[in-house]
Amino acid sequence: MIYLFYIIFFFLILRFTVTLFNFISNPKLTRSPKTYHDFVSILIPARNEEENIRKLLSSIQNQDYENFEVIVLDDQSEDQTFSVCEDFTKNDTRFKVVKGDNLKKGWLGKNHACYQMAQLAKGKYLLFLDADEEVKNGLINNAIYRMKSGQLALLSLFTNQVTQTFGEKAIIPLMHYLLLNLLPLRLVKLSKNPSFSAASGQFMLFDAAIYHQMQWHEQVKNQVVEDVEIMKKVKQNRLKGEALLANGFIYCRMYKSYEEGLQGFSKNLLAGFNGSIIGLLLYLFLVLAGPILILCYLNFQLFYFALILILFSRLMISLLSGQNVGMNIFLHVLQMINLLVIAVLSIRKSLNKSLIWKGRTIQT
Repeated sequence: MIYLFYIIFFFLILRFTVTLFNFISNPKLTRSPKTYHDFVSILIPARNEEENIRKLLSSIQNQDYENFEVIVLDDQSEDQTFSVCEDFTKNDTRFKVVKGDNLKKGWLGKNHACYQMAQLAKGKYLLFLDADEEVKNGLINNAIYRMKSGQLALLSLFTNQVTQTFGEKAIIPLMHYLLLNLLPLRLVKLSKNPSFSAASGQFMLFDAAIYHQMQWHEQVKNQVVEDVEIMKKVKQNRLKGEALLANGFIYCRMYKSYEEGLQGFSKNLLAGFNGSIIGLLLYLFLVLAGPILILCYLNFQLFYFALILILFSRLMISLLSGQNVGMNIFLHVLQMINLLVIAVLSIRKSLNKSLIWKGRTIQT
């Protein structure tokens, strides 16, 4: 039994150390000292996004970078996404919307949409965004500076997450919690080991010449977590990639309800553990059951020590990701319960060999 507690404390201290490293190293997109004018292709896959996409298009139109084109691909939408985008493009020739081809066998929808748009793009850089986002001034110029200064093939940003309902606040912060509590984000760039890979499909900026040579989305055409898999392939090919926090330059409201959050996170959680059910269960045991075992079998001083590490971790992660510190600490237990629920859903979907997302069945 004593060895189990050694493992629990080691994992707790390790996670705190990773969080502290991220907090000190501050892996955020910074402002550029230079102004750039490179032609950028902004590529937006859209499926059933009539409620979201106009806000994104307007924010792109109103931000301060001017030399760009926007291509929206309507991916077989069942709503008025195409009409909304077509109406918007009438007043700005930099924007255009196209209808996507039928989904090919062996492909997942988003990967197929991104692949199609890349073939149409003319920019020196290819910027893939999701339809439920909003960009701010400085985003593109700062990202280009990062690409040039780091000689990157890929820059990915973890966007600032917007949460409005109580259900969203009880789930969405888990994304940054898992990321910054487990991975020293600076190592995505500094380490050549592909195991240190992270990326977010909400912002993927590619060097277009390298992208067209490597056809990244085609290489991961059947991968659910295509963003991380692309970053791994970038590093496996001895190219440079970097993942940073968006630092308020781009926002996203991922899901609009508790149910959407559960379904969305359960789609990706197990894949984030390389599909290992055992690995996910071990993580859940150490994170969720560990503090309870300490409370039940050890003295209160050790439990308080563990509690302090958890509280300071939540503090640092919330500050890094631009989230409400007090709310995340207050909801920590509920968020951990939701993490367990999401894990159960993710494992069940994996065992069923399929899941449904945006009206399509995805084979897992």
